[in-house]
Amino acid sequence: MGATLIITNDFPPRAGGIQEFVHQLALRRPAESVVVYCSTPRRQDPTNFDLRQPFPVIRERTSVLLPTPDVLRRARSIARLTGCDSALFGAAAPLGLMADGLRPAGVERVVALTHGHEAGWAILPGARPLLRRIGERTDTITYLGDYTRTRLARALTPAAASRMRQLAPGVDLDRFYPGAGGQWVRERYGIVGRPVVVCVSRLVPRKGQDTLLRAWPRVLADVPDAVLLIVGGGPYERRLAAMTRSLGITESVRFTGSVPWSELPAHYDAGDVFAMPCRTRNGGLDVEGLGIVYLEASATGLPVVAGDSGGAPDAVREGDTGYVVNGRWPGPVARRVIRLLRDPAAAREMGRRGRAWVEREWTWESSARRLTELL
Repeated sequence: MGATLIITNDFPPRAGGIQEFVHQLALRRPAESVVVYCSTPRRQDPTNFDLRQPFPVIRERTSVLLPTPDVLRRARSIARLTGCDSALFGAAAPLGLMADGLRPAGVERVVALTHGHEAGWAILPGARPLLRRIGERTDTITYLGDYTRTRLARALTPAAASRMRQLAPGVDLDRFYPGAGGQWVRERYGIVGRPVVVCVSRLVPRKGQDTLLRAWPRVLADVPDAVLLIVGGGPYERRLAAMTRSLGITESVRFTGSVPWSELPAHYDAGDVFAMPCRTRNGGLDVEGLGIVYLEASATGLPVVAGDSGGAPDAVREGDTGYVVNGRWPGPVARRVIRLLRDPAAAREMGRRGRAWVEREWTWESSARRLTELL
């Protein structure tokens, strides 16, 4: 068996769920059987990261790889030199358009991952034909869950849709677990002994941190000493901070900014409840593909309150591991959060069931096995 060439724009040290998805899949392949060809992040030197990987990482100096003739020639050259007989596109759109062009270099099997943005392509008149071409040229297009499968299948030919297979990210159970260091996070932010709702995500409108803030005065009316811990950075941060001031809730809200990846489990563990009421925007173009944060929170033993955007409900067992709410309305968010905060025993039991569910169905090992079968 030859090696697998992973072609991707989404790869660490860039932070993000897709980046972690692709990286974890690569790490779980035999080291001698992986070559990564990717872009270079802006304002980050990836050299030290790349040298620590058990496989070669080849980067273009551009911050975005596009399916151009030059990129295709480089990918073909890498495939020939390293004996790659399979290829994995970290995101199907748009790089999957190069699939047929790799086959003369000895690539016999091509798999393309999809995420939330391909579901957006599926409803854009200009992008649907490109997605259809990608489906025709690859051997398998993956999907995260029922929502993304249904959206993508409508844009593909029947033959391509019949070759779709589920491949979702997993959770590192050795990193995300109850007791992963939350106490020192509580001490850092001065919230020891208080009920804590934690939200871990990039600060962008789709994630719904603004809905959480609008719900927070209602939460405080029932649980006066509660704290909202908003973990992450992003372009929405300044607006969210201003909203916190205008609502008069600054004393009970903590913004951490971006935190190192190694500290994320402890930040989850600092919470009693996890909430991220994401919502679909821009007519369905800006949509949640799955929401790995809900699964990481469940693995850490927290009940979750999730928004109803896209595939987010696939990461929650309604009423068992958490609740799904309309991410546009603060009222339902507040009611679910209050219910969990006021009944800590029931919340802990819900978190225990969430951990057990992740252990059964959402491990990286099971994701890696699926990828091996597809390749």
